[in-house]
Amino acid sequence: MIEQKQKEIRDFCIKNSDPAIVKKYSRYFKNGFDGYGIDTKVFEKQRDLWIKAWKNEMTLEKYLNLGDELMRTGKLEEKSFAIVFVKSERENYTPETFDRIGNWFSIGITNWATTDVLCMLVLSSFLINKVITFEKLKEWNDSDSEWKRRAVPVTLVELLKEGLEPKIALPVIEPLMLDDSEYVQKGIGTLLRGLWKNWPSEIENFLLKWKDQCGRLIVRYATEKMDKEYRKKFRVTKKEKV
Repeated sequence: MIEQKQKEIRDFCIKNSDPAIVKKYSRYFKNGFDGYGIDTKVFEKQRDLWIKAWKNEMTLEKYLNLGDELMRTGKLEEKSFAIVFVKSERENYTPETFDRIGNWFSIGITNWATTDVLCMLVLSSFLINKVITFEKLKEWNDSDSEWKRRAVPVTLVELLKEGLEPKIALPVIEPLMLDDSEYVQKGIGTLLRGLWKNWPSEIENFLLKWKDQCGRLIVRYATEKMDKEYRKKFRVTKKEKV
């Protein structure tokens, strides 16, 4: 069954590939765009058709098995199908599901796009629905995968809509403040910028604490919406020579 569905997905992707879309999106990927170039509306229409058609035969476990194969061998759109299929079963998530999905970072998640879609559509639900704790997400800070580490702040970005507070978010991301991955830094900065809108004093104090040590991309992204002159207070303090 899994092999058959994998083939059906791949045949669809090949049939609906568009070199113009590949060229358009290649600029956003340093190592090139490893995808078919499928129009978003075409992708979404087929997503809905498959989820409806497979409703009586596919379960969360079967979608996870299919997802393992798509992540291991697929291009960007195939991996995106894996994510949306698992999203359709979110009412059945367990802590074990979270760990299982976490394995995808070691077998096939290799860019910011797949990471961010997974965070937005799937990983955030585990916290919103209290399937896992924030401490569980925090464990990913120690991952060798920069994409799994990026998933920590990016998953929290989605929770800003749910009223995420600094007292919850900051302890989760603080261990990442010295991370040297530009993608992790951008994720942290984006989260801090979102938190700053409602909690300016807390986030500014946090930035002042870290500004002389953390990566500059964190500060740049976090202060992006601040007044140009006001941003200057977050510049690195030059140490005087003794």
